[in-house]
Amino acid sequence: MAKYHIYGIGNALVDMEYEVTPEDLGILGIDKGVMTLVDEHQQLSIMEHLKSHHPQRGSGGSAANSIIAFSQFGGKGFYSCKVADDELGHFYMKDLIEGGVDTNHHTEKDQGHTGRCVVLVTPDSDRTMCTFLGVSGNLSTQELVEEALCDSDWFYTEGYLVTSDSARAASIEAKRIAEAAGVKTAISLSDPNMVKFFKPGLLEMIGSGVDLLFANEFEAMGMAGSDDLHQAVDYLKTIARHFAITRGPKGALVWDGRALIEIDPVRVEPVDTVGAGDMFAGAFLYGLSQGWSHQRAGDLASAASARLVTTLGPRLPTEETLSILKAF
Repeated sequence: MAKYHIYGIGNALVDMEYEVTPEDLGILGIDKGVMTLVDEHQQLSIMEHLKSHHPQRGSGGSAANSIIAFSQFGGKGFYSCKVADDELGHFYMKDLIEGGVDTNHHTEKDQGHTGRCVVLVTPDSDRTMCTFLGVSGNLSTQELVEEALCDSDWFYTEGYLVTSDSARAASIEAKRIAEAAGVKTAISLSDPNMVKFFKPGLLEMIGSGVDLLFANEFEAMGMAGSDDLHQAVDYLKTIARHFAITRGPKGALVWDGRALIEIDPVRVEPVDTVGAGDMFAGAFLYGLSQGWSHQRAGDLASAASARLVTTLGPRLPTEETLSILKAF
């Protein structure tokens, strides 16, 4: 048996989550519903505009959210990332380890600033993200822990790494190491803007194909260059042996290598969609790691992500995650 069920690599970002209005987004000139990279000055200006608000803080990053959820279900995960030797960096590592995830905490920390993600949640429960990567933008092969990667069942990476040359190279190298060691590979496309502006880089990260790919329907159609979901499904079959396409209130579509499975949605009143896709990926991967069918893993992922959007923040308390699992 492998030491870890899953080894991930991704950005280390401290999430600062604010409840805002569409008017706030208009004043700030921010595109709604996507992730936008900003510099530190731009991000501090946004935070200054929202100084009367009280943000919720937590360790984040797309892949980190998935692997923490995976750990909460009972899986064993490892996460390679990069933080600075500052207050947020120490907060991040402590939060990650308390979430049950092993990490490259032995890596020497850089001077500079740990990455931050300002998450703006509007009354329609949509999330808009303004990310300052800080030292996470310098994530590289130095942060990889090959011994842990080779002693894992799955390797998982996030599409957000495509924006950094060194991080993209690290993801590609980690995938090469994983494949050589017989470790299954998975990637999340992460955000429509990643597909829109960085598609060639994503294809480079996917390489000859992955065992499992996660996308929402807009990302899937963007990769296919089509507004037809059926064409997107056909395209994803050429780059992934299995995949899951999340569709919000419409549920999800899962390709198990032989059949396309419809995953029913769980009807809820959403409050905040931050981390819903991350939770879906973490829960789905947990199910597969336990030998579940794609149908059962998809049903767990649908239930967990539905529960998540009824609360603020990208993750649930561990006891609540376990209560969802108990139903399965």
